[in-house]
Amino acid sequence: MPNFRKYSYSQDAMVVINFEDQLQPATFEFTLHRLIDGHIDLSPFYDKYSNDQGGRAAYDPAILLKIILFAYAKGITSSREIQWQCENNIIFKALSCDTVPHFTSIASFVSGYPDAIESVFEQVLLVCDQQGLLGNELFAIDGCKMPSDASKEHSGTFKELEQKRDKIQKKIRHCIEEHKRLDGRKPKERDRKKQLAQATETLQKHFDKIDQFLKTATPRKGQGKNQKEVKSNITITNPPK
Repeated sequence: MPNFRKYSYSQDAMVVINFEDQLQPATFEFTLHRLIDGHIDLSPFYDKYSNDQGGRAAYDPAILLKIILFAYAKGITSSREIQWQCENNIIFKALSCDTVPHFTSIASFVSGYPDAIESVFEQVLLVCDQQGLLGNELFAIDGCKMPSDASKEHSGTFKELEQKRDKIQKKIRHCIEEHKRLDGRKPKERDRKKQLAQATETLQKHFDKIDQFLKTATPRKGQGKNQKEVKSNITITNPPK
């Protein structure tokens, strides 16, 4: 029997890293980081802060924007989930400089600046779209998916570009509203273990369905002289939530 090195994913490790090294060029998180730090005007977020003469230091809006918008890009629209990601996900740690804003601080920020957040996210998405970064993978915003060829759509007439901008704005608004809705739910409805169990069950069901099909079915042939194989359709229903 082969002798392999033992390994376990269920373990903690102390790792020395540089946060900026985790933000690789030509990625959404790198572009988000650089745009917010050096190109986007964040002054609309400063008006409500009045702790310059004393009081507890607040989280910089730049940090909150980075983790919130990166979360939105990954389909995450819950302040509790964003806090958990800052505690456990290396990219979130890099974007937040290893700070962990409490979920109440995140929720308060989203509720207090919905229009300004929408404006920043729109600018980020349009720049990322022009750079082709939205086409590298399906880009989730409130359950909506931008198609993989989204990066090809940044050219067009003024009317076409306005329609695209409006479409992005609509998805961003949905994302912010979904965030507010989830923050209003009871914590037990967002149980991480339940979500993990559901995701595992879904993966197992998809694997079993495809595996069974490949073992029992035969390739379908098209009509005509050159009978090439045509695609087979496998219906897979998601397990109940």
